[in-house]
Amino acid sequence: MPTFSNFFVNIFEGLLGFLHILSNKKQQFCILKNISGIIKPSRMTLLLGPPSSGKTTFLLALAGKLDSELKSSGTVTYNGHEMNEFVPQRTAAYISQHDTHIGEMTVRETLAFSARCQGVGYLPEMLAELSRREKAANIKPDPDIDLFMKAAACEGQEENLITDYVLKILGLEECANTMVGNEVVRGISGGQKKRVTTGEMLVGPARALFMDEISTGLDSSTTFQIVKSIRQSTHILDATTVISLLQPAPETFELFDDIVLLSEGQIVYQGPREHVVEFFESMGFQCPKRKGVADFLQEVTSKKDQEQYWSLKDRPYAFVTVKEFAEAFQSFHVGKSIGEELASPFDKSNSHPAALATEKYGVERKQLFKACVAREVLLLRRKAFIFVFKIFQLFVMAVIGTSVFFRTKMHRDNVTDGGIYMGALFFGVSSILFNSMQEMFLVIAKLPVFYKQRDFLFYPSWAFSLSTWIVKIPFSFLEAAALVFVTYYGIGYDHDVTRFIKQYFLAVILSQMAFSLFRTIGAIGRETTVAFTLGAFVLCVLFGLSGFVISRDYIKKWWIWGYWASPMMYGQNAIVVNEFLGKSWSHVNFFFYLHSF
Repeated sequence: MPTFSNFFVNIFEGLLGFLHILSNKKQQFCILKNISGIIKPSRMTLLLGPPSSGKTTFLLALAGKLDSELKSSGTVTYNGHEMNEFVPQRTAAYISQHDTHIGEMTVRETLAFSARCQGVGYLPEMLAELSRREKAANIKPDPDIDLFMKAAACEGQEENLITDYVLKILGLEECANTMVGNEVVRGISGGQKKRVTTGEMLVGPARALFMDEISTGLDSSTTFQIVKSIRQSTHILDATTVISLLQPAPETFELFDDIVLLSEGQIVYQGPREHVVEFFESMGFQCPKRKGVADFLQEVTSKKDQEQYWSLKDRPYAFVTVKEFAEAFQSFHVGKSIGEELASPFDKSNSHPAALATEKYGVERKQLFKACVAREVLLLRRKAFIFVFKIFQLFVMAVIGTSVFFRTKMHRDNVTDGGIYMGALFFGVSSILFNSMQEMFLVIAKLPVFYKQRDFLFYPSWAFSLSTWIVKIPFSFLEAAALVFVTYYGIGYDHDVTRFIKQYFLAVILSQMAFSLFRTIGAIGRETTVAFTLGAFVLCVLFGLSGFVISRDYIKKWWIWGYWASPMMYGQNAIVVNEFLGKSWSHVNFFFYLHSF
């Protein structure tokens, strides 16, 4: 169990196991066993199976997203090409049951950003070809589709065209300008979020979709509407779709073209939906007339529920194992057909050049960076209240600091007076540091979306990080102004405009340092409680070892590394030196004091 003590015990045991001092306690567990099959394009495939049957692992294997620590044998090929011959992250998409989106963006903005990052592949050319053939056949197109065709002719508008096209296919036009929503922001419904999750991948070049338990938390009617929308897009766009559902309603079941029944890590049946009941009837099991076929399929392989479906009353019932079902399927006419197809290798020359993605990213990295910056600017406008409040908060702290260290009581007669000024400067540095702590929680909120989009190769990690940093630079200038413009004259620092400008820019750099520090803590912690605990500890170390609370000469040798590693120390020293080297302090000898600091 992941407890505090077990965490260190596991590290210790792992070290001993690596040195072959302690035997390895891990046991081999086989998830999928001897499975073979073919998933064909322009067909909807339903993946059925009881819990712990290996459905998620199966989908991850098809999408090329298996954990590197898992040991596997065999190959997964796309049009005869193995995974190392193309980029599977951009050719196929694994869509989990969790809808991970930025709540402050609308449905249209979410899909448009996805299209802008992934590139739209060959869809504009396909739509343009459709328009050409309609004109040749003298067919009058639908007005909306005709508008899309005209948009396709405009260079640079492909992303907007595909976004509108997918919105129409998935039935998201009514909520296109509605916020996606999250725990704080009210947004679209759960069913619409499922369709947005699917639409994120449909606007890109991925033509193979593997969707895992997308009906979680939805009623049967909503699930039916979502599957119906996906079925329409699969047939129109000639995509390959595999959807895993736990207990689909009969109406939803009828929407699928093919069925893959998985049990105990083995494929019991794979093929057209029309022949699945026929196969089990040949094995002596019959689905009752008022029984849903999907429920029947998941129960017929269970030792607990199998007997009730036995139809050969002239023969005694005997439990049929999953292995026996799998072997019998190889002799069934559907299984024989699949076996014959697998026996002859796929001719790679029949594969369309645009079918498999060979580039890591859909567009140039420069364009990806621009897209990330544009999204950060959009989110900045949506969350403007937070940043305005942060500036106001720093302004209030500046007023409080000025009232405590008011200039009429701030003298410059000796070193003791200098210590009071140092306290005022330390207060300003501390205010900037505390005011930036909110950045940690903003980063944590975006991390799930970042990890998902990074794994799908929407953009490189540096594009996300740099855009977040660059967009926040103007706020560092505003925060520094809210603090320095109030405190510099109010407290009565050195009367030199150049030192005022230097202190202002030092405050800007400190603000940037604090932003980056808490973004790093948020990225390391990844979860609010962990990040807050780590952030509080880092703040204690920074304050204690910055050289003001404890002078450098009094810091123990085994803690001196904290002094030199503290960015707050460098900022504090820079501001103090800037102040005490001014003309107002020329009559006071600070040499030894500054040296010890």
